[in-house]
Amino acid sequence: MENNKIPEYDDLVKEFNIRAAREHLTVFTKAMMPKFNATWFHVKYYQALNDFAEGKIKKLMIFIGPQHGKSLGSTQMLPSYLLGKNPDLKIAIVCYNAGMAEKFNRGIQRKIDDPAYRVIFPKTALSNGTDGYVKNNTEIEVVNHSGGVRSVGIGGGLTGQTVDCLIMDDLYKDASEAWSPIVRENVENWYSTVAETRLHNNSQQLIVFTRWHHEDLAGKLLSDPDHDWTVISYPAIKEGEPTEDDPRQEGEALYPERHDIDRLIALRNRDAFSFESLYQQNPQPKEGLMYQAFKTYAELPIGISPFRKAFVDTADLGKDYLCSIAYAEDRNGVYVLNVIYTQAGMEITEPMVANQLTEYKVNVANIESNNGGRGFSRSVELKLRELKNFNTRIQWFSQNVNKLARINTNSAAVNNLIHLPEGWPTKWPLFYSHVTNYSAIGRNAHDDAPDALTGIVERFAGHKKKSNLALLSNFR
Repeated sequence: MENNKIPEYDDLVKEFNIRAAREHLTVFTKAMMPKFNATWFHVKYYQALNDFAEGKIKKLMIFIGPQHGKSLGSTQMLPSYLLGKNPDLKIAIVCYNAGMAEKFNRGIQRKIDDPAYRVIFPKTALSNGTDGYVKNNTEIEVVNHSGGVRSVGIGGGLTGQTVDCLIMDDLYKDASEAWSPIVRENVENWYSTVAETRLHNNSQQLIVFTRWHHEDLAGKLLSDPDHDWTVISYPAIKEGEPTEDDPRQEGEALYPERHDIDRLIALRNRDAFSFESLYQQNPQPKEGLMYQAFKTYAELPIGISPFRKAFVDTADLGKDYLCSIAYAEDRNGVYVLNVIYTQAGMEITEPMVANQLTEYKVNVANIESNNGGRGFSRSVELKLRELKNFNTRIQWFSQNVNKLARINTNSAAVNNLIHLPEGWPTKWPLFYSHVTNYSAIGRNAHDDAPDALTGIVERFAGHKKKSNLALLSNFR
């Protein structure tokens, strides 16, 4: 009797798995590729693609660094899945050249011709060569249906083609193409004059590629304040606090099984600017960066003043960052000892700052008093007393000078006077990113880190000026 139940049970499990594969892209992918190892990141990525497949998202941009499996999901598994769900769907795939587009086309063909696919989606099949339907490197048609896939490179035609789903994957071959104004203009013109003319009211669009340049097609589309694109970005090294979409702690690698943190740090140390664009998906105008490479130190210089200071720039708005920097000084400049850089609430940052001031034996802490800063100062002072720290003196101050003007005016001094500990990009990755990618000519999402460094330099320069005046007075 037991033996009679096993086949029935196996059939039930098989049917359940087939139904599940028809309802979710991740399950479909695992059914087609049993060795597919979905990390938390791939689960999140495929969920976004599945929401797109279900029509919950009409226009989607996903930015991920190289070799993280983005094209497998977006440009092979997704089109195959979409045609299984709707054999009448007309899909266009666009890449930087025809050869890459054809490669994706062949990958889709292999998926649909796979016997496992026929079990999951029996109504979707490709030509056998004798039925009159198209099946070649640039185009495939679903037998007995009106759907299919057309694959073209930038500059290729879609004349006469209605496009229900437009998938754009890697529109730029490499950095040299993305940094070419001519290539970027060609891509933008092709999108406007060819691709968009084939879309209709219900068409969907997916852009998935690595960001190389701030004015690539994605950058141009997102520059419109009224754009309706959903944007998902996964930096290779986590920056900022954990979120629901990205639960990593700051500094963790996205796909350590393939690109561990040591490799990523080595890549960043070799070319920090390219790494920021290619792996962090944060392209900036290189010619307009505010700061050059910063000075670093392995050990504090002999004879440095034992008098320790801190500068605390409190968060003015919910999106701002609190930046608290403990530092020491000598005649050559400022040596940063520790940085707190976070968007966390005051209930978290107040004890954090108090602990920092205590641990680094700070003698004077300058805390900005604008927008609630005085209350923050008083709370930190109370927590210092709870820690039995009677060494740190709190000084609050108001800042009335325009922030942007201060940062611009003092940029050279910040570069010349600030010394950061070796390995600071790894210790404080978000602080590092917001400082080194701060643009002098463009709009910056966050200026809290440059503002804090500017405040430190302003005080250092003012202190030196007072000291020199005192010496001159004594000499007289």
